[in-house]
Amino acid sequence: MEKEAADRITGLEIKLAYLEDYVNQLQAVSVEHTETIERLITENRMMSRKIRDMSDQLEGDIPNRKPPHY
Repeated sequence: MEKEAADRITGLEIKLAYLEDYVNQLQAVSVEHTETIERLITENRMMSRKIRDMSDQLEGDIPNRKPPHY
């Protein structure tokens, strides 16, 4: 009976070790994705500013522009 309990505990310890490794891998992927998302947000903001600046510069050159109330 005691060997059976020891085998079950050993099996649970093995499963726990695999689960801990899996959680660590998931955490690493999550951190990587968060960094990528933050970088993309920053790039998006920079591009939006550039487009807005370019639009402001070209605003006077656009003929037949609709009034702002449209």
